[in-house]
Amino acid sequence: DNELILKGFYPPVYHQKIPITDWCPNYIKTYIERDVRQVKNITDLVVFERFISLLAGRCSQELNMSALSIETGVDHKTIQSWIGILESSFIIYLLKPHFKNFNKTIVKRPKIYFYDTSIVCSLLRITSVKHLETHPLRGAIFENMVITECIKERTNNGLPINLFYWRDKTGHEIDLIIDNAGKLKPVEIKSGKTIHDEFFKNIIYWNKLSGNKQSYLLYSGDLTQNRSNGIKVMNWKNLSDLKLSS
Repeated sequence: DNELILKGFYPPVYHQKIPITDWCPNYIKTYIERDVRQVKNITDLVVFERFISLLAGRCSQELNMSALSIETGVDHKTIQSWIGILESSFIIYLLKPHFKNFNKTIVKRPKIYFYDTSIVCSLLRITSVKHLETHPLRGAIFENMVITECIKERTNNGLPINLFYWRDKTGHEIDLIIDNAGKLKPVEIKSGKTIHDEFFKNIIYWNKLSGNKQSYLLYSGDLTQNRSNGIKVMNWKNLSDLKLSS
């Protein structure tokens, strides 16, 4: 898993056997210096690159434009414009919150995900599997990888993405909600290889609120389990078993 997170899924890394530590920095440099300039005349590329690095440090977190504005010294409108550029050029994806409130006050900000985790690792200067293993953001980057693989699975099957997350103001959160024509399927994502009872806390809470009977936990371990609480546990690579399309 760690090697996949580090190397990502860009074809040249595999077809041309280019070391990821060479390919990614060059890709980012080319993207910023050439592609971004074609889309929009950004005068201070250094600040823009810092902005992308700040986003990488916030992958799998809620998008807080005010905080980004303060940290970069760039106004809110420009931050919004830059987010739009990164979205339209398939560098980042904004996962929107699901609107179902169950009479709870829910969070309304989207969460940030990068389409490829190799970009996140490069921007955070994570250069080896050993470094990644102990990195404080390893869990967030793992979640990022799983979410983007779900996006690809939907897209490759010709389906609308229809993926969301859910979080209320008291901190209960579901990492992923699959919405198939109003039929909601909650998914929790955990980077650990060992199952712990606390993994199920939020999903049990959500199931009680919603009356949902079908839910999933994706993790790094190899066990597949159908738990007595109705939650199916499986390795994240078995995404197709999630039946994302039904």
